[in-house]
Amino acid sequence: MMLFHRDLGGAGHPPLVILHGFLGSSRNWQTAGRDLAGRYHVCALDLRNHGGSPHAPEMTYAAMMADVLAWLDAHGLTRVTLLGHSLGGKVAMRLACLHPERVARLIVVDIAPKDYFWPERRGEFAAMNGLDLARLHSRSEAEKLIEPQVPDWAMRKFLLTNLERGGGEGWRWLVNLPVLTAALAALEADSLEPDDRFAGATLFILGGKSRYALPADEPAIRAHFPAATIATIRDAAHNPHMEAREAFVRLVLAT
Repeated sequence: MMLFHRDLGGAGHPPLVILHGFLGSSRNWQTAGRDLAGRYHVCALDLRNHGGSPHAPEMTYAAMMADVLAWLDAHGLTRVTLLGHSLGGKVAMRLACLHPERVARLIVVDIAPKDYFWPERRGEFAAMNGLDLARLHSRSEAEKLIEPQVPDWAMRKFLLTNLERGGGEGWRWLVNLPVLTAALAALEADSLEPDDRFAGATLFILGGKSRYALPADEPAIRAHFPAATIATIRDAAHNPHMEAREAFVRLVLAT
């Protein structure tokens, strides 16, 4: 599988490859990515079953890691700075531990090496799967329909970035919704094994208002990434690259 990517600039600089979060895509990284292009040649990838990348029935960390390695090989990149946010961070952690020779520096954004369980995600997926796309007239109508199950306004807007009008075929999901729904529990699990280690330069950037990565997760982070620097952006939640972009970019460029 060859992943879709966006080249966000900086050709001639050392490569920085960005992996987005669950139900996101490379377009979520366009602004922050361009801010980083003065130091790096920035490419943001779409993971399988997301964005412009192909759909496939397998949705595992092993498959996603293999996709990223295949993309690196196809573009002649032997060693890169690898940045992953949320789900992309879990993929990046696995790749760094299993293929450390490919990662010059690892940057993990607001996720930790542990198991997760997100009850609200069940409601969000139920809402998305419950939409009758054949009868849907507009994105605003879709937002009203999912509001009872997704009360958070920002989350509704985010989920519906994956809904698009396709030619003369009406509305469709950009993501592979059936496969992602079936894979949810597996993707909540830790992407690492207990003995996985990456000894190279590592930066964890956490959102101070987020519940995805907490101070209590520091021992697990250091067990897998002994050289890790952990930085918290106090006023950001789960998306520090958007909610506190300037502070985020400074942290990435500081080391």
